[in-house]
Amino acid sequence: MTDSSIFLAGASRGVGHEIARLLTQKPVKVKALLRSPDAQSTLEAMGISVVFGDAMNRAEVDQAMQAEPIWAVVSTIGGLPKDGQRSDYLGNKNLIDAAVQAGVQRFILVSSIGSGNSAVALPPQVLETLGPVLIEKAQAEQHLIESGLNYTIIRPGGLKSEPATGNAVLTPDPAIAGSIHRADVADLVCRCLFSNQADYKVLSAVDRQMTYGQTEFEVLDVIN
Repeated sequence: MTDSSIFLAGASRGVGHEIARLLTQKPVKVKALLRSPDAQSTLEAMGISVVFGDAMNRAEVDQAMQAEPIWAVVSTIGGLPKDGQRSDYLGNKNLIDAAVQAGVQRFILVSSIGSGNSAVALPPQVLETLGPVLIEKAQAEQHLIESGLNYTIIRPGGLKSEPATGNAVLTPDPAIAGSIHRADVADLVCRCLFSNQADYKVLSAVDRQMTYGQTEFEVLDVIN
């Protein structure tokens, strides 16, 4: 692993940027895939190498991954309903397929509560609003599960931008919903990245203090 990189898609903002920040504290090399140079100087100042390419373009993803050995891929890419063509499925599909071709050992996909069997966790009006996005996220999840890669799928609840609380947990229970801070999601992703306890698992991520009604549920302890 020490001679390989972690390939991060989505590092320019949000959860992906928080993951980038945390990974700089680990003894690993990190390569970030960027569509534009907007976040380049910030990431490079953190010690992260940058490669340019669009996840929606399979050839560009292949080229970015094949430049040097990649140990793991982490993807936080996605879009909002207003974005038209989104990367939630196609972009992630390209990343997954390129990872298989590049011999990557591990793939962590940040999805969303409401995707797949966790649709039961959200009210009907929320599902209706987010429907197209959640369908694409579910397709990406399924594609990853069927890819043969060692995967972890993390479905965060409603995202907030405040500092980490340290109260975030992962649960295999698809009926749990709640909110979570982006920094806490990033911490959970990094824990899963370096732990085999989350291998081949689909997990929802919420803050214990911000669940919607449910207070008792199974929690996966990820220690690294």
